[in-house]
Amino acid sequence: MADRVLSVNAYTTFDLIDAVAEGHGWTEEAVGVLNVKTPRGEDAPDEVLLQLELDNTGLEHLPAHADTVTLSPEQARELAGEFERCANVAEKK
Repeated sequence: MADRVLSVNAYTTFDLIDAVAEGHGWTEEAVGVLNVKTPRGEDAPDEVLLQLELDNTGLEHLPAHADTVTLSPEQARELAGEFERCANVAEKK
């Protein structure tokens, strides 16, 4: 990923995961970076950031960009619970 938008380092949650971008009439696969973090500093807001960036070097339809979802702590816990529930279902298959 030569043209990265997100910083990828030893603290990045997942780097080089399999990802899919979908649009109207097209689907493209690429590796990506998925990260969860909280803003730093005393004045930082009480929020959790979920970030995703796909490696655009192999994509025709998307320019280099990253998507970020801002979650409250309660929303982050709810999402974590859904991940846990879905992981349990996937393990039973």
